[in-house]
Amino acid sequence: MSGFYGFLFQVYPYVCFTVFLLGSLIRFDQNQYSWKSDSSQMLRAGTLRWGSNLFHVGILFLFFGHMVGLFTPHSVYGPFMTAGTKQMLAVVAGGFAGLLCFVGLTLLLHRRIFDERIRHTSHPTDIAVLLVLWVQLVVGLITLPYSWQHADGSVMLILADWAQRIVTLRPVDATALAALPWPYLFHVVFGMTIFLLFPFSRLVHVWSGFATIGFLFRPYQVVRSRRLNVPAGYDLPGQPAAVPPRSVAASGATSRPTKAPVVPVVSKIQERPL
Repeated sequence: MSGFYGFLFQVYPYVCFTVFLLGSLIRFDQNQYSWKSDSSQMLRAGTLRWGSNLFHVGILFLFFGHMVGLFTPHSVYGPFMTAGTKQMLAVVAGGFAGLLCFVGLTLLLHRRIFDERIRHTSHPTDIAVLLVLWVQLVVGLITLPYSWQHADGSVMLILADWAQRIVTLRPVDATALAALPWPYLFHVVFGMTIFLLFPFSRLVHVWSGFATIGFLFRPYQVVRSRRLNVPAGYDLPGQPAAVPPRSVAASGATSRPTKAPVVPVVSKIQERPL
């Protein structure tokens, strides 16, 4: 069994994250038209409004909560917070966010399966992704009573040490994780599997969600359009206001606009002998 746990917690993480990064890059480069969330809002928006909002609020809180909880070294928060206090904070805050996410995800899954119109227009992977996320979320909620019983924060320290060693390419002691209760092990392995399936599903739209932050820093977009109710010839470059004279503006609604004068263009390109 030591070899099995060694593969799961020493090799499998790098397999999942390699496929996650390279697969996303290749899909974006080769098949950008499939890079979308395939929203079904136009078909039925009632349940989607509640389910989508609750799900996304909960899942974003859980995602960043896991990132902070797993990858923050103990030396950073140790001077002002014990490991047990941090674990209890994670149980309470994560439990609340998990319940919001569970309600929203259940509404979305029920809508996909039992709404005939939505089901017939859904791809099999759409339902599969929701089922995978639902199972992962339920198992995560099952770990809460176990974390409450280990109020000293020992379990959190073991998981955080493993995660930090993985991202820093340091050796991992798989036997320490093997001693944890089964919900933790299932939650960790199944979570890595979601990253493995990420490039082959609609989950790739998560990249676009984070990429929208770039809109806050990009320059203004220059849009050039012909002004409305301006006769032809009066919106040419070089005219500051591009406003026709009063006589033309008064008769613009009843008379035909004046044709713009033709300006000859002199070419500066010299002819070369063939």
